[in-house]
Amino acid sequence: MPHTARPHILHEATYRQLLDFKPNVAVLPWGATEAHNYHLPHGTDVIEATTLGEAAVTQANAKGARCVLLPTVPFGNNNTQLTQVATITMRTATQQAVLHDVAESLVKQQIDRLVLLNFHGGNEFKPLIRDVMLDLPIFILQVNGYALAPKKCDLLENKEGDHADEFETSLLMHLTPDWVAPLETAGDGSPAKSQIPALTTTPGVWSPRDWQHATKDTGIGNPYKATAEKGEKIFAMLVDALSPVLVELSAAKRGQYPFVIREWK
Repeated sequence: MPHTARPHILHEATYRQLLDFKPNVAVLPWGATEAHNYHLPHGTDVIEATTLGEAAVTQANAKGARCVLLPTVPFGNNNTQLTQVATITMRTATQQAVLHDVAESLVKQQIDRLVLLNFHGGNEFKPLIRDVMLDLPIFILQVNGYALAPKKCDLLENKEGDHADEFETSLLMHLTPDWVAPLETAGDGSPAKSQIPALTTTPGVWSPRDWQHATKDTGIGNPYKATAEKGEKIFAMLVDALSPVLVELSAAKRGQYPFVIREWK
């Protein structure tokens, strides 16, 4: 039987493959486990982060990069969604510990570049990254996969929304069609109308959304115009946006701004 494990997918790779491959960039997909309306799987963010990471790493390495895809972290910060069945949340302190331990492990193996590929809007990694880079000689790049390629919105009819909407539904219809329930089972994703408009419409003002009150079906955004064809085009746009980032990071030399790693005396 032929050995088909890919050296750039850590979950598959053998030690011999990794010794020969010598990756210098690690890509860590990070998702969430939460309800996505009535038609998408709880693992939607995990699927999106994992598949985008796999495709972008594959494309980047074909262009000379040396990236390895780490196993996906499946839990995000979902503490406003705990009224949903089997939604799992991670506290920020837990995420900080996980990120630090992953980064420290890489540093000990002379891998000094980490790309945190996030696909959950409730995750906020900027302060965590700053703290880890204060403690360890590693460069960490945050990529919010859902924000790549803004022109993807040109393909959507319902552009409003950010959760189980036309964008995410189209992606899943392309990536895992067998896990998407018929669209007639989905809610329309209508968000609750704000009763205190100044809190929700003033630029620079933010508060967490309590999901039980924010939406009746756990979705934010109408999914009904989603298609697999749109998802295929959007996914290609995301991959094409991310892979050059990985290529340039892999080829970069220390000190080439912004690839700066501080070494404290």
